[in-house]
Amino acid sequence: MKKYSILIAFAFLFSFTSVTNKTDSFEDGWINLLDNNLSKWEMYLSYKHKNGYSGKVPTDVNGNEIPPVGYNKNVNNMFTVIQENKEPVLKVSGEYYGCVFTKEDFKDYRLKLKVKFGNKKWEPRTEKLKDAGVLYHSQGKAGVDYWRAWMLSQEFQIMEGHFGDYWNIANSAIDIKAYLPEGSMNAVADEDQPFLPFGTHTENTGFCMRKMKAETPNNGWTEIELVCFEGKSLHIINGKVVMVLQNSRYFDGEKFMPLTEGKIQLQSEACEVYYKNIKIKSISKMPAEFENYFK
Repeated sequence: MKKYSILIAFAFLFSFTSVTNKTDSFEDGWINLLDNNLSKWEMYLSYKHKNGYSGKVPTDVNGNEIPPVGYNKNVNNMFTVIQENKEPVLKVSGEYYGCVFTKEDFKDYRLKLKVKFGNKKWEPRTEKLKDAGVLYHSQGKAGVDYWRAWMLSQEFQIMEGHFGDYWNIANSAIDIKAYLPEGSMNAVADEDQPFLPFGTHTENTGFCMRKMKAETPNNGWTEIELVCFEGKSLHIINGKVVMVLQNSRYFDGEKFMPLTEGKIQLQSEACEVYYKNIKIKSISKMPAEFENYFK
């Protein structure tokens, strides 16, 4: 009887171990964030901005302020999930400024997704480059930025010719390894340069250009990866690191506070854009292949 019990226990342990290993090894810990129902996302829409927008709340013909569309009102099917090769793809029409944002907050992670632009553009971008972005460490209410469309956050820009640039959103700031800008020149990221501060209450603007152009030619699907750990981050395009950032923070009106966790926003910014293969993975340390970027 004792031998039989030991055999049963061994068989159970083997079965449990097999199931556990199978679960742990699935996509190596990656979690899929996109399904047909956008079940892991909410949305916010602000305005159809016009040419000449000045950053103020839009008004009607009588001078009365126009309220934004608001949360979870999918006007004109701004956000839809379509199928491509039997896989879900998030289509963003871009007619209104706004975003989808994760229901969950995230801290210390790797985020991957693929993105490409559609054909349509709207005012005020009809004569400008197509533009979107991934906003990370997003906190608070939507609509606190210049375009009144997004939350306080850091931006990983997705723009024609500018995949991987940085913008600060609202009162955020961060340090970036970059060449010191001079006069009207833009700062340009480079991992061999020292960290410089960018954003609110720093000596530099809230913009820095990525190191190089690494996106897929001819508007093919481009994979972007965002690595975030303890206030550090990396902007990666098709496997190439194009920006190294650290000391993510925001100014609360009196002092800087850490900005190291929050929701993820995918922008709608007056052009048609598609996102797919959106997945995230928690990390407990900076991945070894990236450690040298912060030394």
